[in-house]
Amino acid sequence: MSYTAETFNVMIASPGDVASERAIVRDVIYEWNAVNSSSRKIVLLPIGWESHSSPEMGAPPQAIINKQIVENCDLLVGVFWTRIGTATDGYASGTVEELERHIESGKPAMLYFSSQPVAMDMVDLEQVASVKKFKADCQRRGLYESYDSHADFKTKLYRQLQLKVNQHPLFYKPENSPVTELVESKTEIPELTAEARVLLKQASQDPHGIIMYLRHLNGTNVQTNGKNFVGSRDRREIAKWEHALDNLRAKGLVVERGDKGEMNELTNLGFQIADMIEL
Repeated sequence: MSYTAETFNVMIASPGDVASERAIVRDVIYEWNAVNSSSRKIVLLPIGWESHSSPEMGAPPQAIINKQIVENCDLLVGVFWTRIGTATDGYASGTVEELERHIESGKPAMLYFSSQPVAMDMVDLEQVASVKKFKADCQRRGLYESYDSHADFKTKLYRQLQLKVNQHPLFYKPENSPVTELVESKTEIPELTAEARVLLKQASQDPHGIIMYLRHLNGTNVQTNGKNFVGSRDRREIAKWEHALDNLRAKGLVVERGDKGEMNELTNLGFQIADMIEL
């Protein structure tokens, strides 16, 4: 049945090192819509410069993004990890400028900082220092949330997005009382074999998120994150790990690449489920 609903734009502001978090924000928003839109007569629309900006000349890129997107968003979700981004005129980065301009407009902003571990030799230390400085500044100006895994981020954002929409005057419609009951995230760990869980967890820690399946004269390899999980040429052992890989494919946690299925890439759902698994 169709219904009339008011649409609110949700800006996702983040540097380039939190691509998984951007996908999670979109997933959480879609879940909120699926559960609440019909009763609340509200639809949340995730937007970002990569999907909602269009080519335009005559001004600096960030100024164009501000005009096309930032000025038209109602709620902003900002996420930082090891990068602050590229500096703009008067701001530490484009992401910081988006956040600051949004706050100045008097609209609500939800800010998150990742505390996930990272190899320091793989990051720009100046960028890390800039994030720490910005985080310290934010601590004096409001409340932000920290998270230590993608699963933790999803859980916190899902709950806090409900609180924000239920409590902030921007979203309150007198004829539609706010929903006070919080709904748990609908994403659950699918039924996986023990080997499939191990394989998925290891693949999530692989720099490229890839599981290789190789058959050759000397046997069969199922490998990821620098480890080969087939330790012998015993067919029973091989079949066990082949079944694990088939299990991950069937659940949509990996997708085949290559003509013979020798390369298998983790999907966004695969990374999310891997973060929820504890071995």
